Amino acid sequence: MLLSEQDQFLSYNGEVLVFQLSKPKHAEEAHDKTINLCVRRMAFNRDTKMFVQKSSGVFSMHASHSEIEMICCSCTTDSRTGIILPCILMKKKKRNNVKYFVLLLHSSNQFEPSLYFKLDYELKEDIRLFAGPSVLWRHANKLFYISSNTCVVQSAPIQLSSVVWTGEIVGEGTVVLGIRTACLPETEDADVFSVSDRAIWGSEFFGYAIQTQKMLTATCFMPHTYSRVVSSVYICKTDRLQEQLRISLVALTQKNQLIWFQSGVPKGACDLPYEKPHSVKTAVTSSNDLLFVVSFASGNSCVVQRRDSLQVASKWQKVKCVLVDDFIGSGSEQLLLLFKDDSNTDVLSTFKITDLGEVNYASGINYKHDVPAAEGLQENGLLTVRALETRLQAGWTSVQELQQHLRLQKRVILESCRALIDLVEERTHILPNAKEEGLVSLWDDVENPPHSLSKETSLASKVPEHFTEELWQRVVGDSLVVGVKLTESFYLSLSDVSLSLVMDQDLSSISPIIKCQSKIIKLNKAFSSLPVSSSQIEPPPKKMKLDLHRKNDLRKEFPKRSSRIQLDGAKTVTVVAFTSLSPLLAFHRVCCVVLLHARKQNHQNDSLQHSKKITVLCGKILLSLEDISNGRYSVKMLRDNSYCTGSMEDILAVLAVSVRFSFQIVSSDCTLTPVSSWLLGEMECTPFKECQDNIFCHKAGNVHGTIFNWTLKNPFEGLLTIFCRNLTVLFQCLHSLTRVLPPSCSVKLLRSGSKAVLTEQLALALEKEMLTLKNSLFLKETKAEDSLTWGNESGKKTNNAPLASLLGTEEGVQQFRKKLQNEREESVRSMNQTMNGALYQKTALKIAEAQLSSDMVVWRLS
Repeated sequence: MLLSEQDQFLSYNGEVLVFQLSKPKHAEEAHDKTINLCVRRMAFNRDTKMFVQKSSGVFSMHASHSEIEMICCSCTTDSRTGIILPCILMKKKKRNNVKYFVLLLHSSNQFEPSLYFKLDYELKEDIRLFAGPSVLWRHANKLFYISSNTCVVQSAPIQLSSVVWTGEIVGEGTVVLGIRTACLPETEDADVFSVSDRAIWGSEFFGYAIQTQKMLTATCFMPHTYSRVVSSVYICKTDRLQEQLRISLVALTQKNQLIWFQSGVPKGACDLPYEKPHSVKTAVTSSNDLLFVVSFASGNSCVVQRRDSLQVASKWQKVKCVLVDDFIGSGSEQLLLLFKDDSNTDVLSTFKITDLGEVNYASGINYKHDVPAAEGLQENGLLTVRALETRLQAGWTSVQELQQHLRLQKRVILESCRALIDLVEERTHILPNAKEEGLVSLWDDVENPPHSLSKETSLASKVPEHFTEELWQRVVGDSLVVGVKLTESFYLSLSDVSLSLVMDQDLSSISPIIKCQSKIIKLNKAFSSLPVSSSQIEPPPKKMKLDLHRKNDLRKEFPKRSSRIQLDGAKTVTVVAFTSLSPLLAFHRVCCVVLLHARKQNHQNDSLQHSKKITVLCGKILLSLEDISNGRYSVKMLRDNSYCTGSMEDILAVLAVSVRFSFQIVSSDCTLTPVSSWLLGEMECTPFKECQDNIFCHKAGNVHGTIFNWTLKNPFEGLLTIFCRNLTVLFQCLHSLTRVLPPSCSVKLLRSGSKAVLTEQLALALEKEMLTLKNSLFLKETKAEDSLTWGNESGKKTNNAPLASLLGTEEGVQQFRKKLQNEREESVRSMNQTMNGALYQKTALKIAEAQLSSDMVVWRLS
């Protein structure tokens, strides 16, 4: 395709759109009145380093070639969809008038006529396209515009000599920045400097919002002093600070300068290499550099870079146009320069793509064979290799230091684990020599153990001897479950209870700590059960950033009072820990120490509780591959008439590795008897002898081993709790259940926890939150009262004096004035109390923890 002077270029989503007017091939005769507007989408091919055509489109018009003309093109927002589309303004000459119309180009290369209007004159000055699409122009020193929404030509009630910028400003809509003859205000409230500038230069800047039809303060753009020399403006950034508009822009002047303005104040200037600059646009490169691309009337272009100051970074001559977009698909913008070339008239024949950095493509270069050899290339290559070798050696040294640090860190962790085991077993741990470990001792090496170690040993010995009833283990699938039964009296004095497993073997290559998860399961034999997981789902994050020092398990915030309700007479509480079994089987035979970690509560002053961490040795467990193969620790769930013979440990093991889901089932039309029939019939469930509210599923398939708990609140409402291995089993159970339920039933997934228990926990949480706030405010009021008492004592001499006697003499007036000043100072001191930073942080953390606890319970109740 051959190019002509009327061809228009536009960048859109990394592509170059070439618009051209041409006659159809089948109509070359002069009397044919058909003309085509053709568009070609050109994309840059990084393999061939050339532009190739992706697609094309045609729009036919009934007119001669001399009657149709392309005025301008731009990418504007379609107000109907909010999508930015290519837009082109066309002109069609008639005898008595001139017809203008706007075409939108869609992704399918279809042109859509969007706007038509007729004028009795031609558009020649300051023609702009903006969102709508809309057209703006200047004629006879008046501003006119038309939008596709109204299709009526409107004029602004202002006189102007030029338009220097048109665009969108947040909060104002489409704004026109122009220059007009100065209109001096008659009021005295006007800015003196602004009036003097307008009076001297006789012209001023103005901003006009088209949608709201109001004038904007022009001094936030730039001073009126520049109104006689500025020819074009580009606004880079706009924002508001306390309802004050702040604008950052660059302006081209008739003195061949580019000036940077920030909030109406010039911040820098740069002399341009050519004369008569007429437009400027910006580009942000891959290195986050902001470039200003300036085009000149002579066909030249240059780029101004803004770093420490404005400076010309590059310049080119004989440039047809400059486009800014991501042409190579790198995620940042580049410049595309199309050069004038009389010898080659093909589309995009002579071009250059650059970002003044790493990206640099140009036409006419064979990048595979024709790269010109530079002088001293071999020497530069040698220097580059040496620099890379130095960097590689430095990197290798860093890797060696990191590996040495990791080995040392591993030895410290292993020694800490050995010290922990010796501590809970009340053995004296002998620390290794610091020099042997490659460490520097921070204290003198002594034979006797440190005081802190003996103190912690004595703390461990204070734990009652008969706090545990039984230590057991089970194998469920690929999980090892270890449980410890605690006495109720011991458990009620604890919080944040968890178990950990530590291998007793002397393994220097691996860490003896076994990663496991802990749960507290409270199960009553008297036909009532309520497993409470210590790993419930968290609500959305809220106030979490204030928890700076500890990560308490807020799910066990009130163990004492809630345990009395949930246990219902049971004398034991089971703490279980489960971990992956397969890594342990690699050792064939493993001996693990079971440790219980908790915080022991001490009640003081009736309300305040102080807790300290304790670690208690519960015993040891032995695990061997032979015992697992013989099924020694397997879970045995067999049918015995109408019951399931699983022991309490078997039930607890299955509940520990299962995921718990609770569903509220409500039926408005009929009773919920089908649920019991479904459990005992289709699911083949039998209740446990130990706790008959929990029933075990014996149905073959994936659902085998699932535990159900069905509680009927009334004939029309019940609570179904499912303990299953994974979500697949849960979906199968729900699918089977929905087939037997009436269509009017509603099944709702509940948060974890009983409503009665959660209600009591909420009351306790709100009570604690109130007490925390009260204590913090009481401390504040006490300090304020002390301050006021001190202030009253300072002014005690004048408090009892009669007011009439004070105001009768000059000395009395002075005394009264002094008294009034003292009272004012006392009031200020009482209203501006200060608090120590550490005390404030501690108080704020306590309040945040109390609020987070109450928020947690509210979320679980919702």
